[in-house]
Amino acid sequence: MHHEFDGIVEINNQLPRWWTILFYVCIVWALFYLALYPGLGNWHGLWNWKSSNQGILSLEESRKAVELAKQNNEIVQYDREVAFAQETFGPIFDAYAKRPIEELARDPEALKVGQRLFSQNCSQCHGSDARGQRGFPNLTDNDWLYGGTPDKIVETLTNGRKAAMPAWLPSMGELGIKELVAYALSLSGRKVDQDLADAGKAKFVVCAACHGQDGKGNHAFGAPNLTDNIWLYGGSEMTVTETLNYGRNGVMPSFKNTLGDQKIHLVAAYVYSLSQDK
Repeated sequence: MHHEFDGIVEINNQLPRWWTILFYVCIVWALFYLALYPGLGNWHGLWNWKSSNQGILSLEESRKAVELAKQNNEIVQYDREVAFAQETFGPIFDAYAKRPIEELARDPEALKVGQRLFSQNCSQCHGSDARGQRGFPNLTDNDWLYGGTPDKIVETLTNGRKAAMPAWLPSMGELGIKELVAYALSLSGRKVDQDLADAGKAKFVVCAACHGQDGKGNHAFGAPNLTDNIWLYGGSEMTVTETLNYGRNGVMPSFKNTLGDQKIHLVAAYVYSLSQDK
């Protein structure tokens, strides 16, 4: 102490009393905090509190963890917040669920709720504007693989969908695929080699089981209309060839367990509203 350098003297002044008191208060608070909450190794805290159930990999595991926490009198913050949200917003969803989807599709407030649910659960694949991307349908037009009525949209959201376009290369061979591609493209008015298209028309009988004799698709199978220029995976000759060679098996997940019937009702209303002015 009392060193001096360039006119600056090192001294040992007392800290302000308020700072010293606050310092000791923080130490006492830290001891109480460590005692009450987990944070030191396997110590779970006197309150038996935790932020959430860790290591959950499925909804079934989550439900079991919630029940186990209740049996052990554990305080799980996330579970409490979910319960509070259900208690607060449940009556609102109940009221919306009693109204027809066609009516909700014209209700601005209901659509705001449906849009938020869509953004949280569907936009990752269909985009925030619901216009889709390669392999994920555009929901703003009137081209529907399984049908665009309210009931069909609810069915899709509830049960999910799984495409089953088989690979035709093993049975058709490269020439047969080339002929089928030419015929498929000709259905939408594309310029193709007519000889190949004529040969492909005869082979199209195996495709007609799903796409129909006229190639206009079938909602029952989710088979797309081949006579327009709306393509889920792309309509170039190379992409159509790839589809016929290797098939397509896109998956739309079921939201029955993640959203529940009431929220599905609202999402369906929002999705239905997107194509009503098209």
